[in-house]
Amino acid sequence: MRVVIAGAGNVGRSIAAELVEKGHEILLIDRDPRAIKSDTLPQAEWLLADACELSSLEEAGIDTCDVAIAATGDDKANLVISLLCKTEFGVPRTVGRVNHPKNEWLFNEIWGVDVSVSTPRLMSALVEEAVTVGDLVRLMTFHEGSSSLVEMTLPKSSPVAGARVGDQDWPGDAVLVAIIRDGRTQAPDPDGSLEAGDELLFVTAQADEQELANVLSPREGGVVDVSLAPTRMTHGL
Repeated sequence: MRVVIAGAGNVGRSIAAELVEKGHEILLIDRDPRAIKSDTLPQAEWLLADACELSSLEEAGIDTCDVAIAATGDDKANLVISLLCKTEFGVPRTVGRVNHPKNEWLFNEIWGVDVSVSTPRLMSALVEEAVTVGDLVRLMTFHEGSSSLVEMTLPKSSPVAGARVGDQDWPGDAVLVAIIRDGRTQAPDPDGSLEAGDELLFVTAQADEQELANVLSPREGGVVDVSLAPTRMTHGL
């Protein structure tokens, strides 16, 4: 797979190194000569150019790329790059880096962004997931925004603590997809039990989240939204 990464700073180079290791063909673009450090990743192509310029993208052969990643430290630039790659060159998949949470709402299909990644929001989600017990935490929103990946650390007071997994009738279309216990992830075993302190991961319709929270922890039963919206979760890049 051919991937172009606009922005050869620490973030862009880190992404490139990971993708090169997995066998992908990588092109890094940056307008700052100081960012062109080809000796740090000789397996990748490097181009000194402004990725916000059509001529630069034409020179880079963007129309041959499968994925375009806008990873600069400037949200405005990332939006312009994503829009040009999608509308002018028909790149199948675009990924936009969100630097400031207040700009998240802009990173959507209107600006040519298929997948947006907000580091501040992701860090917030991880913190909430780590410290919240008894609240249902929305971690990710899937494509079209109707279903989510949610998590709850089961409190001791939960009515389902000690219950058999297979005996549970979850609200709506909610599906228990994983249980994290003692730091290890395991698939739900219908004959297994739910234990206080388990981290339960569900895929559920957003309309069923509050009811699911009430089933798992009726005394607390909150829903904390720390999702990566407007991130659109998809398979692979």
